[in-house]
Amino acid sequence: MQQNNDTRLSLNDVYQPEYVANPYKLYHRLRKADPVFWDEQLGGWVLTSYNDVVAMLRDPRFSAQRFVTDKEWMPTDMVEALGSPMRALTRQMLFLDPPDHTRLRGLVSKAFTPRVIEGLREHIQQIVDDLLDKALPQGHINLIQEFTYPLPAIVIAEMLGVPPEDREIFFKWTNDFGTILDGGELTQEQLVQAFMGVSEFMDYFRQIIAQRRTQTKDDVIQALITAEEGGSMLSEEELLGNCILLLAAGHGTTTHLLGNGMLALLRNPTQYQLLKEQSDLLQLAVMELLRYDGPVQVTARKAKENLVLRDKKIEAGQNVYAVLGAASHDPAQFADPDRLDIQRAENRHLAFGQGIHYCLGAPLARLEAEIALGALIRRLPAPRIENEAEVEFFPAMIFRGLNELPLTLGS
Repeated sequence: MQQNNDTRLSLNDVYQPEYVANPYKLYHRLRKADPVFWDEQLGGWVLTSYNDVVAMLRDPRFSAQRFVTDKEWMPTDMVEALGSPMRALTRQMLFLDPPDHTRLRGLVSKAFTPRVIEGLREHIQQIVDDLLDKALPQGHINLIQEFTYPLPAIVIAEMLGVPPEDREIFFKWTNDFGTILDGGELTQEQLVQAFMGVSEFMDYFRQIIAQRRTQTKDDVIQALITAEEGGSMLSEEELLGNCILLLAAGHGTTTHLLGNGMLALLRNPTQYQLLKEQSDLLQLAVMELLRYDGPVQVTARKAKENLVLRDKKIEAGQNVYAVLGAASHDPAQFADPDRLDIQRAENRHLAFGQGIHYCLGAPLARLEAEIALGALIRRLPAPRIENEAEVEFFPAMIFRGLNELPLTLGS
């Protein structure tokens, strides 16, 4: 195995406070050390160049079936309780290869076509306006709690057909799901608690599904149930696992996109003012905000066979981490990549991934961002960050988002 010289450097350093605030400095260091970097701490390869990441995500020799199903870490008395959520998560589209991935994605994709999503525009605008109507009279807004969290939660809940008033309990379950995906340095107790949360998530959807078998509705869950009964062989674990994926991914990442995007604009006032003056730049601006500080930073694959990437020999079974955030800041692909430029025309960012696992909800996320950011810039009078010290990103490797973003609304 060919390794790099800097064994102290690791993608795991992203949990250090310096890189929690700005992971792109770490990505540049990793790319400079080696764009195909053997990470001793992670025990896998780390890709940071745009071309390498695109090539890997399109290469069928790399498998998405990377979810660890080893139960050795579980307390003996918890194996039975936690085994079910673990199996359900392995049946999510996120962790499947063709043909299972193709079958599941085909069932769900009909609910996320551009035509369907565009039909939601008026309703999303109404939700945005209602949320801002409540916040504006106060003269300040905690943007995450009062706006960027509830908006996508309401939208995806309605699409799935679950009660929007349950969105408060979604927050904990989505965090539990995100904790499992991100990994990090978790204690056994924290990992057990996260899986217990996912188990509660599954029980919630079991109740919804049971109701639908007698009281049908026209929504995504009903479509998946019908497909199961119609012979597409959607197992209960597939049904439950992908309901969790759609709800969690459908609002968690969009919350981060909106929060990160608004913060980036406020920290770049000339760009904020340009967008305020030229609303026709909104679509370009959303694309640039996705590139500049996207909600998903890392994805992973497992090599199915021995292969060579650049001059590195990657062995079958080894993990390969594609750093989407690094690829979207690769100076070989993007001019002056660390500068926010809402007029950037050539912008094939990788915030939504690439290849067959390209984000199914990308059209919905873009639409929500265009409507939400447009309304914020139009309706918020002179917003200012109340206290920069309170603006903190949560420590994570895969996801990137803010805990809070308190704003004062000037006159």
